[in-house]
Amino acid sequence: MRRHFKTLADGALIEFDRGQFDDWCVYLTPPGAARMAPRDVDYFAELQTLAQRHGAFRLYEDFVGVYARTQAQASPGVLAWISGVSAAYGDDALAVDRLLTILYAGMVAEENKLNGPLGKRIKRLGVYQSLVEGMPAAEAAQYSRNVDAKRLDKECRARGF
Repeated sequence: MRRHFKTLADGALIEFDRGQFDDWCVYLTPPGAARMAPRDVDYFAELQTLAQRHGAFRLYEDFVGVYARTQAQASPGVLAWISGVSAAYGDDALAVDRLLTILYAGMVAEENKLNGPLGKRIKRLGVYQSLVEGMPAAEAAQYSRNVDAKRLDKECRARGF
């Protein structure tokens, strides 16, 4: 069942709905386009492109602000905070709002997954690898697949989260 998460300034919808594994799949429906599930590789690549204009550290710090506010229950206050932070990106405000909101929705989903031992930290690892370590988006998106949770936990702890 579709669950509305946020409507962006351009009318795009971000929702949760049934995915391949559970009811926590994040979907984006851009204005006039078909609904799709954003993929890690796509938003990691877009973050890297935005980092060229705005700085990787700035984007990462704003992501960490979202991360710190993320719990299993979505908060309208966090959604508003994301829009406010994104406004400082000028012409890229909508793109940043979309990306941070998708990441927020993804972290809420991870916090609600029954067999997700790392919770939201799995998204932080990918964003960290993409923005701070400069790992190619495709590599960062695949990095945690089929890797033992204990090893990923150790890697997250080594990076301070």
